[in-house]
Amino acid sequence: MLRYLPFLLVLALCIYAFVDCLNTPEEDVRGMPKLAWVFVILLFGEVLVGPIAWLIAGRPRRTADGAAAETPGRWIAPDDNPEFLKSLNKDDLKDDPKPE
Repeated sequence: MLRYLPFLLVLALCIYAFVDCLNTPEEDVRGMPKLAWVFVILLFGEVLVGPIAWLIAGRPRRTADGAAAETPGRWIAPDDNPEFLKSLNKDDLKDDPKPE
């Protein structure tokens, strides 16, 4: 059973790189067009050159906290958006009548 482990690890890395490449927006891909990265991953996946090249050179850069580098116009969850949270405070103060 242990003799299949290297094959499964290579297969898992190829699948991860392929799915990650497909899910990455076109404007975030570095180095080559997205379609070229897909072909590199598929053609050189057996020898690990394609997936490792994608992980090192093609993926969008990540910040220290693990999040993708912030791009303008990118959607942010409401509880992470400071502007949205400030607008809630303004609405609460305006709509709540003070008890007398």
